[in-house]
Amino acid sequence: MGETGPMQTRADRIRQALEGAFPPARVQVVDDSHRHIGHAGARPEGETHYSVLVVSPAFAGMNRVARSRAVHAVLEKEFGTGLHALSLRLLTPEEAQKA
Repeated sequence: MGETGPMQTRADRIRQALEGAFPPARVQVVDDSHRHIGHAGARPEGETHYSVLVVSPAFAGMNRVARSRAVHAVLEKEFGTGLHALSLRLLTPEEAQKA
């Protein structure tokens, strides 16, 4: 299947979108939907809540709010199709090295 084939998960799409938007990036996406069953925005089929780590030099000079806004803008389409919540950790390579 191609990159946008029906077997691709939302986590795959999120990872690909963020890798493309913030190169070179290290991206980790974890589906936490099972931890939010019964919460606002949760769906029986899941794929609604994610923890995301992005390490990219593109975040240099950006404050935490600007980084978050940039990620949300990249994932706008996913929010329109059922993505409900992201827990974001957005770091430059230097910040990741110190952590």
